[in-house]
Amino acid sequence: MASEAGKKRKPKVIRTDGATPEGKRGKADGEQDARYYSEECEVDLRDPIKDYELYKETCQELQRLMAEIQELKSRGIKDNASEIDERRVQSCVHFMTLKKLNRLAHIRLKKGRDQTHEAKQKVDAYHLQLQNLLYEVMHLQKEITKCLEFKSKHEEIELVSLEEFYSEAPTEISRPDITLTEPHQQTLARLDWELEQRKRLAERYKECLTIKEKILKEIEVKKEYLSSLQPRLNSIMQASLPVQEYLFMPFDQAHKQYETARHLPPPLYVLFVQASAYGQACDKKLVVAIEGSVEEAKALYKPPEDSQDDESDSDVEEEQTTKRRRPTLGVQLDDKRKEMLKRHPLCVTIDLKCKDDNVLHLTFYYLMNLNVMTVKAKVTTAVEMTTAISAGDLLSPDSLLSCLYPGDHGKKTPNPANQFQFDKVGIVTLSDYVTELGHPYVWVQKLGGLHFPKDQPQHTVTADNSLSASHMELTVKLLRTRLQSRLALHKQFASLEHGVVPVSSECQHLFPTKIVSRLVKWSAIPFEDYAELPYTKDVLEAGLAEDTHLYYMALIERGTAKLQAAVVLNPGYSALPPIFSLCLNWKGERTGNNDDNIRAMESEVNVCYKELWGPKPGYQLLTNQLQRLCMVLDVYLETEPHDTSVEGPKEFPQEKMCLRLVRGPMRLKPFKFNYPQGFFSHR
Repeated sequence: MASEAGKKRKPKVIRTDGATPEGKRGKADGEQDARYYSEECEVDLRDPIKDYELYKETCQELQRLMAEIQELKSRGIKDNASEIDERRVQSCVHFMTLKKLNRLAHIRLKKGRDQTHEAKQKVDAYHLQLQNLLYEVMHLQKEITKCLEFKSKHEEIELVSLEEFYSEAPTEISRPDITLTEPHQQTLARLDWELEQRKRLAERYKECLTIKEKILKEIEVKKEYLSSLQPRLNSIMQASLPVQEYLFMPFDQAHKQYETARHLPPPLYVLFVQASAYGQACDKKLVVAIEGSVEEAKALYKPPEDSQDDESDSDVEEEQTTKRRRPTLGVQLDDKRKEMLKRHPLCVTIDLKCKDDNVLHLTFYYLMNLNVMTVKAKVTTAVEMTTAISAGDLLSPDSLLSCLYPGDHGKKTPNPANQFQFDKVGIVTLSDYVTELGHPYVWVQKLGGLHFPKDQPQHTVTADNSLSASHMELTVKLLRTRLQSRLALHKQFASLEHGVVPVSSECQHLFPTKIVSRLVKWSAIPFEDYAELPYTKDVLEAGLAEDTHLYYMALIERGTAKLQAAVVLNPGYSALPPIFSLCLNWKGERTGNNDDNIRAMESEVNVCYKELWGPKPGYQLLTNQLQRLCMVLDVYLETEPHDTSVEGPKEFPQEKMCLRLVRGPMRLKPFKFNYPQGFFSHR
């Protein structure tokens, strides 16, 4: 029955209300087009809710029919075949209804998508129009800004004031009847008056040049007269020496000083002259003096013939004393070393006084055989300073002047020729003798006018006054700055060892009012211990930690969290900032290698150090960095998420006000403090 129904099935034509079947059309073509059935039109007329109800009823009928067919088949009676066929036909009708509902559902879906697409296109079109309008607005604003910021060249000219212009300028130029009401004409009139004034000044300049030439000629005539007067003055001064001695004039002391300076070696003499000149001209607190034995200095400059006679006499005496024991090879080498490292009997001392009456004593020596200069340093403080264990190397003579200029550590001789002299007497390096002789810094050689080029070695190096003069002012300023910075560090270390981070009133705005983390330990460590720390490898590989630097360890605590900070203090502090390497022991060991926020904390003190300099010259940088470390540790601990598996209150309650707790894929914390609002934000 089902196959016969399929064969007899006609083309599907669903009639609308009042329409005739397809086979019975007999009207005009226009009317036939209207009679064609369109499911897309029917979708607009049908109610989707009613279709859904029809769908549920059809499904229920299908279930009922299928159940009846199954029950009839299970009976197996032949009379039930007609009833089964009847229910099959009804089921087919219901299937057709389901197919129709399915097509209607697909048509509704397609129409919904089309409507959504059209709406999106309209929104995109409106958005594009908006962007075009915004771009035009931005372009117009830029053009307006350019017009407003346009500056004419006449604006760079400083014109006279309006009162002076109207009072001094003639009427034909000022034209007050026009310029008072029109700013443009007023500006043009002022420019005309400026041009007129400049023409007058140019004429006056030419007149002054002619007068200057006349004066220069008169000066030349007077110079010739004075030069002829110099020999007469010298004779008068020579004749007045008994009178000066009788009246006890202070010229005698200075004269003796300069008489002693005649016996100085050339480098020390250049240093003495240039330092004295600089002290008289620019620095009244710089005191220069000469110390040592003048008699021994005079004995060094005996004629060479006398020395040869002495040597011959000594040879005769050695031949006569046959029983005298000859010195061993070791004793001979020691004597040769002492002779090679022999210093000149005279030395130059320079005392640099600071505003707080602290004095830096510098003693300059000259090694005659090595042709280099050395220096020893000593500090005298106005008041007795508090003893700080960690400040032991700050004022020591070995490290006080180290790296005054970058790379100048004073452990090697700057003269390349000395190495060949050392090889002859078995001296490995001059650093073994700097404690006794002093440090041969390069800047010391330049103050003495000595320059040892490495590219083109010279056989004889002479002292140059111009070289010493060009380096004197800068070196004196660096020495005074080094002394002040070391004394400031000495005071700070005394406070840090007691767990107090001193912050001046000028720097209070850099930190919040309440900081819970505190410094519990500050100590000096050797370079070897610093190099063994696992979280300082990046600093070592970058070449920022050397033997000449100072190393310290700080411990900051809050509750169970302990932050270790390894500090590298460059000798050039505070022009060169300290470098911090951090390690946080809290729920494991956290460093910059395994925690991005620890790296961000290091950046806060190492990269953003310019914010912490404070008032010039910035000697409070170290303490401000330590205070910022305490601050960022509070932010780090307070913004950590609370472990819900642990009962009880949060170990570090959030007391700092933060705009956002974390940001970005690395979940960085807000370490930047904003003053005066008092909140923390990200950089």
